[in-house]
Amino acid sequence: MTLTLFPVRLLVAAAMMLLAWPLALVASLGSAEKEPEQPLALWRKVVDFLLKAIMRTMWFAGGFHRVAVKGRQALPTEAAILTLAPHSSYFDAIPVTMTMSSIVMKAESRDIPIWGTLIRYIRPVFVSRSDQDSRRKTVEEIKRRARSNGKWPQIMIFPEGTCTNRTCLITFKPGAFIPGAPVQPVVLRYPNKLDTITWTWQGPGALEILWLTLCQFHNQVEIEFLPVYSPSEEEKRNPALYASNVRRVMAEALGVSVTDYTFEDCQLALAEGQLRLPADTCLLEFARLVRGLGLKPEKLEKDLDKYSESARMKGGEKMGIAEFAASLEVPVSDLLEDMFSLFDESGSGQVDLRECVVALSVVCRPARTLDTIQLAFKMYGAQEDGSVGEGDLSCILKTALGVAELTVTDLFRAIDQEEKGKITFADFHRFAEMYPDFAEEYLYPDQTHFESCAETPPALIPNGFCADFSPENSDAGRKPVRKKLD
Repeated sequence: MTLTLFPVRLLVAAAMMLLAWPLALVASLGSAEKEPEQPLALWRKVVDFLLKAIMRTMWFAGGFHRVAVKGRQALPTEAAILTLAPHSSYFDAIPVTMTMSSIVMKAESRDIPIWGTLIRYIRPVFVSRSDQDSRRKTVEEIKRRARSNGKWPQIMIFPEGTCTNRTCLITFKPGAFIPGAPVQPVVLRYPNKLDTITWTWQGPGALEILWLTLCQFHNQVEIEFLPVYSPSEEEKRNPALYASNVRRVMAEALGVSVTDYTFEDCQLALAEGQLRLPADTCLLEFARLVRGLGLKPEKLEKDLDKYSESARMKGGEKMGIAEFAASLEVPVSDLLEDMFSLFDESGSGQVDLRECVVALSVVCRPARTLDTIQLAFKMYGAQEDGSVGEGDLSCILKTALGVAELTVTDLFRAIDQEEKGKITFADFHRFAEMYPDFAEEYLYPDQTHFESCAETPPALIPNGFCADFSPENSDAGRKPVRKKLD
């Protein structure tokens, strides 16, 4: 197929995009901010029809001979927002080209030759990574369009915010649900015998996925439009609840479970660095609780120095939950009690704020291991030289990895070559640069390899989220408390 079918399909797909380009260019002239004319002019209706036909021909040439559509797509006046899940591949663009709905895209996409012109035609909502206020502007634009009474095209949003392997639905981001307008859930299925579609963190890359899919003689895709979901007054006030309830409806239609893990959790689990999270870490649970308390990673990272200075001044003095809440500037709640219990290993009702600050540092900047260790040395180190002993090093690394037990004796002795009984951050940094894989050799010497979520799981599962981090309970409600000693 690589020598016969693949090149023919690739050429036809490229030809269809080139054919669509001048039509999209003419139709997208003018201000993108201007409200579309109602009703559409005849020539725009013709261009819209031709573009849909050309795109359908492109997908047909790619092996998607039949696109099964179930249910009825709601009118823009019935539901201005379409929420699609699961998001697992760039082939999820099929329903976008079939409906010519708007989408939310990064602003850089508009500058891509040919593709950028096609994107501009569907009047997307652009998100700029360089604009710190972009998220707020994006939400405001979605609100404006959702409340236009059908004057704007419907917006298709993938609320998961990243690609997964379709075995579950991860936490929905609230952007599509903040306007409080009715949404129409849309579920996607790829019932193919061989999965060449899935494009996630682990597994084939984008070009390999394209090659494998175009080499398949026939590819199937199903698009099911579920009934419009109208939010209750409580859901309008609470976008997270609205998103969770819509996700539950879509999961039931798909026959899959849900998980509270998010795109950010995957970043945390697969972060590169000297200390990779082991399979039994409790830091993913900690990250979930941080989100639940409304603590934003961006703000937390800016405040880390403030938190660390407060913890250093206490010098290891334990605190109760009321003082713990005051330190994080959040009210006492069930979620805070769950977080508190993660650090209350003895069950005494007292915790060390330094441990919480180390965990926050890992969650905010998972790939910057040495920055976290340096912050910990400032809090735990002696006043005269900033050095720590073996016990403090053990506490730092246990917290940074989110585990209950960790032997650091061999590592400490390797760093403390002069046998002073203490080490500084400069000593640790120098050792880490000489032995970047020190965790495998000194912290997990009995394992043939470091069991991290970044490693390929031993069980054969679809590429995507590591099996070690997939909870069996699909309930989106409150989870039981998990202490580090559990």
